Amino acid sequence: MECGRRRSSESRRAFLACVSWVALSAFGGTVFAQAQAASVEAGLPQAPSTTLLAGTVLGVIADTDDAAIPAAKVVLENTATKASLTEVTDASGGYSFSGVAPGKYVVRIAARGFSSWKVEDVEVHAGEEVTLKTVELGVEALTSAVDAITVEDLAEQQITAEEHQRILGILPNFFVSYVPHAQPLTKKQKFKLALVVSRDPLTFFTTGITAGIEQADNDFASYGQQFGGYAKRYASTYADRVDATFLGAAVFPSLFHQDPRYFYMGHGNVVKRALYAISTTVVCKGDNGKRQPNFSNVFGNLGAAGVSALYYPKDDRHSAQVTIANTFLGIAEGAIGTLFQEFLLKHVTHGVPKQP
Repeated sequence: MECGRRRSSESRRAFLACVSWVALSAFGGTVFAQAQAASVEAGLPQAPSTTLLAGTVLGVIADTDDAAIPAAKVVLENTATKASLTEVTDASGGYSFSGVAPGKYVVRIAARGFSSWKVEDVEVHAGEEVTLKTVELGVEALTSAVDAITVEDLAEQQITAEEHQRILGILPNFFVSYVPHAQPLTKKQKFKLALVVSRDPLTFFTTGITAGIEQADNDFASYGQQFGGYAKRYASTYADRVDATFLGAAVFPSLFHQDPRYFYMGHGNVVKRALYAISTTVVCKGDNGKRQPNFSNVFGNLGAAGVSALYYPKDDRHSAQVTIANTFLGIAEGAIGTLFQEFLLKHVTHGVPKQP
């Protein structure tokens, strides 16, 4: 029995020794592995920190009155890689880009109600903070497909409104602009306005009245009486109006780049307004907005008198001297008409645009 207990005791000691050796081996291997890894890492060069290579770009967006513009979209785009970062300005108009890789950039700025802006050739170096100069945005230019309106479009709106201007709600008063700084007309719009006046029902009606008066006075006697004579007088009178309208308000204004309309002044003392009204028969507004000699009116009256010689009876045609005299008479009559426009007709014209 004693011998058996001794062998059992020795077996336990051997077992414990074996377990201890295994544990020590495992621990030693782990320590060795860690030490070996540490030695390998110690032998490798350390990678530089990415935060040390990145730069920062910041700035402020304001309007022309130095008021901050919040919620403006700012895009920082690398000109080489086209990679971009986007930020939105805060309440003070400030923005900041961090972690910006070195390189050359372009900054694009967009804000609702303001024109877009671009800052080019922004260079960022490693670890550098780039502060851009304050950007002042101006009023937005109308460039979008939906909101865009050209000068021609605006002029079209204005002459469309003018086509509703009627003295006492009846007689056309289309060649008068009551809009300050009205837009210049294109050639097409000048001819369009002349056509609208020429084919207006009141033009035909007043032409008929004039022809009836001529027939009653037996003017142009070679036309005769009865319906045939009235028809000839009507045709000649209407031709006079068409000639004068198209030559004075479309053809020559297009050639000389002048505006055929009368521009209502409506302010200043009586003498100033009267002199201005009379002067418009010989001085007009050019399409460039500057005052210039009114060649359109002078040549329009002269041309209309010359063309009438083609259809009036030979016995009733005027000599060149009379034609010139009638041209100046027409200019004088025009001066009287502009005085009425400046001081009276606006108050009895329906459809005049309301001024802001």
